[in-house]
Amino acid sequence: MALEITDATFEEVVLKSDKPVLVDFWAVWCGPCRMLAPVVEEISKEYEGRVVVGKVDVDNNQEFASKYGVRNIPTVLVFQNGEVVGRQVGVAPKKTYTEALDGILG
Repeated sequence: MALEITDATFEEVVLKSDKPVLVDFWAVWCGPCRMLAPVVEEISKEYEGRVVVGKVDVDNNQEFASKYGVRNIPTVLVFQNGEVVGRQVGVAPKKTYTEALDGILG
C-alpha cells in the first residue's frame, strides 16, 4: 500500500531513502487523481521492497508540492538519492511509471 507522506515526513521518507521513491501528488477532489490511485497501488505492490511508493495530499501538505513546482495534479515525481529523476504531469498509462522505475533499478 502506498504510504501517506506529509510535509513532516517528506524529508525522511523521500529525500533520505536509500531506494528510489515514487511520489503521487494528489487531492481528494481531483477526478484524474482518483483514476490514477489504483495504478499507484498496483505499482506499490509490484515494487514492494525495491521502491518506496507514496502519496502527498497537496491540500494538506503544500510545502514540498510548492518546492518541486507541482502546479497541476496528479503529478508523479520519481526521486533517487534525494533528487528528482522523473516527472509525469497528468494521468499516464501504468507503463510510463514502471519504465521510469525499471530504468533506475536497472
